[in-house]
Amino acid sequence: MTTEVAAAQTAVATNGAMLDKARENLRLACEQLKIHPDVFEELKSPRETLAVTLLIRMDNGSRRAFKAWRCRYNDRRGPTKGGVRFHPNVSLDEIETLAFWMTFKCAVANLPFGGGKGGVCVNSKELSPTELERLSRAYIEAFSSFIGPDRDIMAPDMYTNGIVIAWMADEYAAITGEPLPMAITGKPIAFGGTVGRTDATARGGYIALRHLEASLNLDPAKATVAIQGFGNVGYHCAKLLHADGYRIVAVSDSRGAIYDPDGLDPLAVMEHKLHNGGILGAKGHGETREISNAELLELDCDVLVPAALERQITLANSDRIKARIILEMANGPITPEADAALTAAGHIIVPDILANSGGVTVSHLEWVQNRSGFYWDNSRVRDHLKTTMSTETQAVWALHNDMDISMREAAYVHGLRRIADSVEARGTQAYFSGT
Repeated sequence: MTTEVAAAQTAVATNGAMLDKARENLRLACEQLKIHPDVFEELKSPRETLAVTLLIRMDNGSRRAFKAWRCRYNDRRGPTKGGVRFHPNVSLDEIETLAFWMTFKCAVANLPFGGGKGGVCVNSKELSPTELERLSRAYIEAFSSFIGPDRDIMAPDMYTNGIVIAWMADEYAAITGEPLPMAITGKPIAFGGTVGRTDATARGGYIALRHLEASLNLDPAKATVAIQGFGNVGYHCAKLLHADGYRIVAVSDSRGAIYDPDGLDPLAVMEHKLHNGGILGAKGHGETREISNAELLELDCDVLVPAALERQITLANSDRIKARIILEMANGPITPEADAALTAAGHIIVPDILANSGGVTVSHLEWVQNRSGFYWDNSRVRDHLKTTMSTETQAVWALHNDMDISMREAAYVHGLRRIADSVEARGTQAYFSGT
């Protein structure tokens, strides 16, 4: 058994039924809105999921098999949209849950998309560049009839960067016999990508937090921030908040975390990471020390930003979380049980389906630009992102207050209203029974 498959099986056993737990948010939102049962029946399961095995020729001449999936969860509001991730812990349950979250994320952002997701169970760090290219192209070959610019639009996710997406877009064009840049977003700019995509996810969360500052009684000049994960999202979030006066006291990567109560300069930390392969050893403005990822989550700070993997805050450590505000930049970083405990304890959680929707918002702009052949400058992209994030954040915050529910419940209610309208527009039992 390969290490990738073993890791995936372990992840499934550890995670349990992620999708079952995600459905609980849907059920609660349906109850809050008294949505017709037909809507819940449609949304409780994915529309279609395809599982394949990718056989790749390795550089030494051997062949290896990699499990891969693509899920189209719901397309009532338009073609499905979602990233594809390369990670050793990818599983079917995770992919379908992420596609479920994408369905609501697109609805919350009011985009004409449904939710999709894909992944390969692989540790891409163990592959050579040529092996990685073969894997990327094989994924598109396997799913070419499943995806498309008007059916299922792919995008980057964990460990699928610009070059991987470029290989995928190139392979899709070769298979279809025509350039179709709108089939895959997150491409390099020279390949039909859009300006503003690199920091879009982080910028969206940053805009949401800045919009809520007055409501949350948050002063950037005094607020401290800890960020778990110093990849693309975590780094850009740290950089944007730092530039506005927030004190970044801790950041982490897969190897560990660094903490400095006097603050860290994200630019300096990233420079250290690029030169040394990780953040450990980077220096801040005072006495910087190394801590664990678990310790970072439990720091006494104003804002905690989980920007790494799912299920980082569980019932086991939720009572040690001190941050008053949690900005979810990762997908599903808090388990449902921990979410309930934190909410009951008075923590404000800006949920993932709102906080990290900036990425898919700008991906939509890339899709629109690819279809029209007219490309916008950075200021227009950022203005659109700011308007969208501010509008939807205000709507979710208003529901949170008006209905006296958590921000997560409010976000699901907000998105469900839009999805339900599209379902009910096609007729429900009430229509056909004449009641």
